[in-house]
Amino acid sequence: MFRVTQFMQELIRPTPPGPKRNPAGPVVIWNLVRRCNLTCKHCYSISADKDFPGELDTASVFRVMDDLKAARVPVIILSGGEPLLRPDIFDIGRRAKQLGFYVGLSSNGTLVNEANVQAIADTGFDYVGISLDGIRETHDRFRRKEGSFDAALNGVRLCKAAGAKVGIRFTIAQENAHDFPAMLDLMEAEGIAKFYLSHLNYAGRGNKNRKDDARFRTTRTAMDLLFDRCWRHVQAGQPREFVTGNNDADGVYLLHWVAARFPEHYEHIRAKLAQWGGNASGVNVANIDNLGDVHPDTMWWNYPLGNVKDRPFGAIWSDVSDPLMAGLKQSPRQVTGRCGACDQRVICNGNTRVRAWQTSGDFWAEDPGCYLSDEEVGVVQPFCLEATI
Repeated sequence: MFRVTQFMQELIRPTPPGPKRNPAGPVVIWNLVRRCNLTCKHCYSISADKDFPGELDTASVFRVMDDLKAARVPVIILSGGEPLLRPDIFDIGRRAKQLGFYVGLSSNGTLVNEANVQAIADTGFDYVGISLDGIRETHDRFRRKEGSFDAALNGVRLCKAAGAKVGIRFTIAQENAHDFPAMLDLMEAEGIAKFYLSHLNYAGRGNKNRKDDARFRTTRTAMDLLFDRCWRHVQAGQPREFVTGNNDADGVYLLHWVAARFPEHYEHIRAKLAQWGGNASGVNVANIDNLGDVHPDTMWWNYPLGNVKDRPFGAIWSDVSDPLMAGLKQSPRQVTGRCGACDQRVICNGNTRVRAWQTSGDFWAEDPGCYLSDEEVGVVQPFCLEATI
């Protein structure tokens, strides 16, 4: 996750840069249930409105939580499918809070209602993230259910009124990018504290629809708008939380944004971006799916590392006998192609490896989702004799 607001605030109140430091344990996105009342185009878990056998029961979830605590995991994001379809979701949330985790709830928002919103607030979730993938018609088409936009927005409003910190997530693709400015306006009109822009990643249903991924120019236009909107709030002394995910080239693109507007801060921001360090899959970000399989992050569902029913999470996570995990934990990562030649790797850390794997079959190939030009990443094209003849 790339915290745009944090870096924008460095332009106002710089803090000393330091070495890159990894937390003691990873953030764990935990897909507790695969059942969902929607069938979204970009779903990485390919969920459906049916029960999936083999999911962890409440007692097993609690045991795994103890393992996560022993592995010094600081944050758990409870996700799905739709986590509100688990009857024990509030028991799980309360148990996680009792153990001292920062606990997020990741929902499509349509099942948040007057009957359960107080339970959501009383559970003490540190953050509730609700997905909105465009304004009404666009969202409903993306989510494949008429009325889902109104239901999700109502869920946002209910959470906000109940005192729960709530934010919206927007996954940008070619078919909904035109709604991105309106989504930022909606954030302001509704007084929403956090906006998460997710780039489409090639996993699950997102992999099947990668032909609809936003063209690079569209992505750059969206990032320019997000940066400018974030900067406006920071300047006004009323910063809202803007974050992006699934494309660590965003950090390098921000550096170019700073170079064009605040060249005197270029070196400082570059040092802070290097301290952030880019892609953290397999190191600071982990995933547990609904069956208990552990993955390097949520987009690697077809690459299991082990199962928490059989081994403690910490033992699975620290095991570098797997070639992917060994490579992900290596610094610098031994990426090739355009990523290997990039002079900004210290910032993005080779970007998203799952995209490289899905498109080439090679973990360490260049990431096809990087939207920066060769000049922007310092890649020198090889001299071509034929071009001179």
